[in-house]
Amino acid sequence: MAFPPQTPQRPLPGAYIQTPAFNRFQSGQIPQPNFRPSVAPSIQQHGTQIQAQTQVLVPDTPQVTGNGGTQPAERLKPIARAAKTINEILAQERKYPELDSYIGQGISSDYDISNQSTWAPFQKIKVYDIPDTIFEQYNRAQVSTMMGLFADFNHAWVSIDNALYLWDYTHPNPDLIGFEEQPNTITAVRLVVPRAGVFIPQITRLLVIATTAEIHLVGLSAQPAPNGGHSVSLFSTRLSISIKGIDVNVIEGSAASGRIFFSGRGSDDVYEVTYQQEERWFQNKCAKINHTSKGVSAFKPSNPFGPRKAAEYLTQMAVDDTRNLIYTLSSRSTIRTFHMKANGALDLVISKPLDQTLNNIGHMTSQSDLISTMTIVSINPISSREASKLHLMATTSTGCRVFMSATASHGWSITDSSNAPSSMQVQHVKFPPPETSTQRGSPRTENQISNQSVQTSSRALVPTRTAVRYPPGYFFCFVSSDPQGGIDSLFISGPDSGRIGRPQESSQLSKYAELGLWLNLGSRAEDIGLASAPFFAAPSPTGFGNELAVQYDKVASEVAILTNTGVHTLRRRRLVDMFAAAIRLDGGDDGPDWVAKRFVRHYGRGETASTALAVACGQGLDVTSDSRITRVTDPEVLEYARKAFVHFGGKPQFNENSVVDNSQPEIDLVRPSSRHEGLSLYVARLVRSIWKELIARENVSATGGLTVLSAVSLVKLREIQQDLSRVKEFLDSNRNFIDALAGPQALESTRSKQDEVALQAEHRALYSMQVLINDMIEGIAFVLVLFDERIEALVVSLADETRLQLRSLTYEGLFSTENGKDLAKDLVKAIVNRNIANGSSVETVAEALRRRCGSFCSAEDVIVFKAQEQVKKAGEAGSHTEFGRNLLNESLRLFKQVASNLSMEQLQWAVQRFQQMQFFAGAIQLALDVAQESDRGNRALSWIQDGRPEPDPRIVIFQSRKRCYDLIHQVIYSLDDAPNQALDLADAQRSLFARRRSEAYNVVDTSMDEVFQTDLYDWYLAQGLTERLLAIQSPYVVTYLRRKASDDIASANLLWRYFSQAELYKDAAEVQLALAKSEFALPLDRRIEYLSLAKANANTNAPGGGRPARQVLLREISDLLDVANIQDDILQRLKTDERLTPERQVDVVNELNGQIQSLTHLFNFYAEGASYFDICLLIYQAADHRNPTDIRATWQNLFERVHEITSARGEPLPYEAIIECLRSLGPRLTLSETIFPVNELVPILKRYAFENQNGVGPETWVIDVMLEIDVPYETLFTVLESMLYREEAPFNGARRRFVANDLLHLIQLWYRATARGNGTELGGRDSAAAVEMTLDVILRDGFISPDQMEECRVLIGKIRAVLR
Repeated sequence: MAFPPQTPQRPLPGAYIQTPAFNRFQSGQIPQPNFRPSVAPSIQQHGTQIQAQTQVLVPDTPQVTGNGGTQPAERLKPIARAAKTINEILAQERKYPELDSYIGQGISSDYDISNQSTWAPFQKIKVYDIPDTIFEQYNRAQVSTMMGLFADFNHAWVSIDNALYLWDYTHPNPDLIGFEEQPNTITAVRLVVPRAGVFIPQITRLLVIATTAEIHLVGLSAQPAPNGGHSVSLFSTRLSISIKGIDVNVIEGSAASGRIFFSGRGSDDVYEVTYQQEERWFQNKCAKINHTSKGVSAFKPSNPFGPRKAAEYLTQMAVDDTRNLIYTLSSRSTIRTFHMKANGALDLVISKPLDQTLNNIGHMTSQSDLISTMTIVSINPISSREASKLHLMATTSTGCRVFMSATASHGWSITDSSNAPSSMQVQHVKFPPPETSTQRGSPRTENQISNQSVQTSSRALVPTRTAVRYPPGYFFCFVSSDPQGGIDSLFISGPDSGRIGRPQESSQLSKYAELGLWLNLGSRAEDIGLASAPFFAAPSPTGFGNELAVQYDKVASEVAILTNTGVHTLRRRRLVDMFAAAIRLDGGDDGPDWVAKRFVRHYGRGETASTALAVACGQGLDVTSDSRITRVTDPEVLEYARKAFVHFGGKPQFNENSVVDNSQPEIDLVRPSSRHEGLSLYVARLVRSIWKELIARENVSATGGLTVLSAVSLVKLREIQQDLSRVKEFLDSNRNFIDALAGPQALESTRSKQDEVALQAEHRALYSMQVLINDMIEGIAFVLVLFDERIEALVVSLADETRLQLRSLTYEGLFSTENGKDLAKDLVKAIVNRNIANGSSVETVAEALRRRCGSFCSAEDVIVFKAQEQVKKAGEAGSHTEFGRNLLNESLRLFKQVASNLSMEQLQWAVQRFQQMQFFAGAIQLALDVAQESDRGNRALSWIQDGRPEPDPRIVIFQSRKRCYDLIHQVIYSLDDAPNQALDLADAQRSLFARRRSEAYNVVDTSMDEVFQTDLYDWYLAQGLTERLLAIQSPYVVTYLRRKASDDIASANLLWRYFSQAELYKDAAEVQLALAKSEFALPLDRRIEYLSLAKANANTNAPGGGRPARQVLLREISDLLDVANIQDDILQRLKTDERLTPERQVDVVNELNGQIQSLTHLFNFYAEGASYFDICLLIYQAADHRNPTDIRATWQNLFERVHEITSARGEPLPYEAIIECLRSLGPRLTLSETIFPVNELVPILKRYAFENQNGVGPETWVIDVMLEIDVPYETLFTVLESMLYREEAPFNGARRRFVANDLLHLIQLWYRATARGNGTELGGRDSAAAVEMTLDVILRDGFISPDQMEECRVLIGKIRAVLR
């Protein structure tokens, strides 16, 4: 029994984190680069507090498993650990604050307007002049002109009286596209999306052209041109409606439904243009509907005696398709909200006059001139994808932005577009930036930052003429710079995503931080348009505005502004562009370090490291002097970015607050450095668009065939691959500058155990990311190779299960999971096989695959392909030919080289082909090699030797090997079945098959794989092939049977049979002895049989067996056999013993008819208690019990018991029963002088005969039975002579004649027996003299009858004759 220690356990040196680490380099020996912790990987899940230093925290925390437990991070493979980090980062970036969270109830005026252009939110790309041909047409104008942009396909338009002209403003000498088919003056133009199914597929847009008399619908097709730009064509739809009396000035369309709305300057009515393919009853192809009947103003009371007011009309319409709402702005700053219903109706649901808006704002701020004098000049909807609560942004004439939310009667109208809101409230007011004397286009001397207190009196944006907002918050405000309104200044602001996503304090809400820019246009702005796709980083409000997450993934937003002198194009400056430009141009007095420090202060070390790495890898873009957007390749910029990544990346930190007990490895308590975070951020952002994306999508072509397309553009994949390759090259070239990648020499700088563990954790994290980057590069290369092939034919050739896996395979699965890698290897095999089938060389195809995606087609894979090719060539050449056999041998050699890398499918394929070609020995040998290579540590054998415990992790290893052995079983089965099929073959073929069969069995029999031999013997026994097992001459058979013999009696029987056939008789006897002593459910007679066989085997002489050991074994067997026989005697006696009750008899039989009991147990519990005195004597003999008193008493009890039983029964006669008892016991007791004392037994028997059987039987029956059981004459003579002379009662006096009679009878028989033989009569002269003397005494005393006396005289004479 183990007792707990009485004194507390002391920790080993270095177990405490505060303990300084031992300087292991004093001896000059530098260890190998093994960055692994010295603590046991047993941890529990822990939380980690987000610190204010970084935006995204990527702790190496335990991974939660499917059963609710945690998998320690130490046990994760590098790729799995890095993939876990990528997933954590992507999940964190999806949590970017939604618009509602930082534009909440209240007011703000946070702007960061830098005097340095490098920090501006937008940068000017180019100014495109208006073509001279437009000015020529403009000079011919008589009534009116208008201008506008179709920026999404780089076109501008101008209407001159009744004509409309379009041109590509990016083209140096564009062609004009004109619409001049109508005579009326154009009053409004709008480009909308048509309703699906009405026009031909080429028409993707509709030009809605309003004139003084009609509205015309003109089809427009904009297709990308081969040389860049777009090719635009106009189509006549012959659709128009009359609008006489309506001076149309506003047109808007719904992109989702294709509905078109318009209004005029005469009223605030909202009209809709309806159009369809064909005319129907009571419905024209094109018509108009007035959804507001007589106008909203018709219901307002009027004063006929007051001054006449100008009619209210609409100045703007805006559609929010995500909520099915239309917003209108009237000339009196009234905002109305209409709900577009599915049945085509349009309901007015909210009307918000200016005074209500002012009232709402009054609750948020004190009196401000910017509010009291304002009007609303523009509105911009905010979609439900961008914000849950906010619906609309209105811009005032004083430059204030008013954010409004609409609510339904039951709450917020968030996602359900079928429910219309019923009220609208002001949520937030963003006031203009600070007003300075140099605000509009003049240079500044310092940053203008307003973030401490809200400034509500700045007139920097007065008067605002119009404004536009684009997601995720780009604000363009056009401010008149002169009283005549001929020149505009443009104020631009954009959200500072880094600061919004990372508040200064983790407990604070994000502020609406913006970067601002003043731009002097030098002319009047006519229109503005988004030249790029609308921005969104996520399809839901949370994460929608995260520009940092997509800055490497999506093209930066571009905006085009049309003025009366040209088209200005602006580009959103990404954070990485700002960093690159700031390093190059705005180092300041402190040099470039000032830039990095500002980034750290505003965005955190992690974001700074990520941005610096991106610049170092060539992600920074800038506009050159010739207006081209190019990568920043300035060596000085790249070099500083490299230094910033290395030097500002921070250090790993040990989280001491997480140390609760010693159950968690120290390495998992380390938070990696910001350098690792920056690397992870950058890599995650590079692959975010493909990480969760499917690799391929299957479709059905128009002809009904299968088409397989890449879910991601191949161009996009190549770009990501190039970016990842740059990261890989950067890490490889800067390995020596990064401690965690520098190797073991970095450990020299550690001063404590804590520093060493932190460095180990940093190395583990960075190394894992390196491995994942390499895998992603090759994974993308593999996908590109896949789609370079005829992938449809490839997919069709796949197995159904593999094809299903391909359909659901994502890039994440391909990059980071074993299943993805296995599936990719299956596809590589399919590619190679397909090329081989087409006649290509394996080496050519495989080498091409290795160059492009080596991890998916390694050197081992190439060898496998070569081996498979050899097999196929052998099949073509004929497996029975010499050339074919050489090819098969070569394929086996190649397969054996890569046995450790062969999959089960490849092994099955090879074995099946070998078997078909009767290359049985090769098939067996290959399966054996693969099995051994899969378990080099031979753990499966140790599991077998330990008794196959369950559960045990080694079971999986054994099962893996068993799958290989099952293939061998199939080969053996075919070998055994083949002779039946070979009867019809020619003699030569049968001889060839017999030789190959012999080769195969030679491989099987000579295999040194004990696990295989064990499995093979199991299979033999399962198939009932026991004789084959016994015929095998292998030491593994004995080992196998010995291992199974302890649990299986059949195996034990096979074991002694195997020894007997091998003439190992001693070993066979040992097994049989063990069986007799075993705990198997064997009856007693079967155990006696085993002992008898064992005794016979032990008595058999055999070469090689030691005689002393055999004698010891024989003695043990004999003794146990004697005990077993005694036990069997008791068992048989008890079966018929009437004294036992039936129940007791069953119990006794069950106990005795099984394992052999001890002699003590048999004597005490059965023999003595049941008065089986004869068995007691046998027990004395077996136990070598020599107490004469016990022995004499037992014999007496035996005779008395026999006499009682026979007397009570009546037959046989008592003396006869005693005679039978003596006949039985004498030989079994071997006439032992101790257990069968003749000198005691003869007097006892004589007394018994005299007292109980006098005159019943022959007088000499005692002597006769003694002689019958081979008691020597001399012994009997000595006993009787002693009785004669002692004269003990009852044989004294005249009764001595009974003894004398027996003596005379014994001497007569003795003389006859010796006289017939070749020996001396009566045993010699001495014994003859003693006999003569005794006869003289008998004759002298006259104890016998006269006839006997005569016989005595004759006998004396013969004896004397002998003595002469």
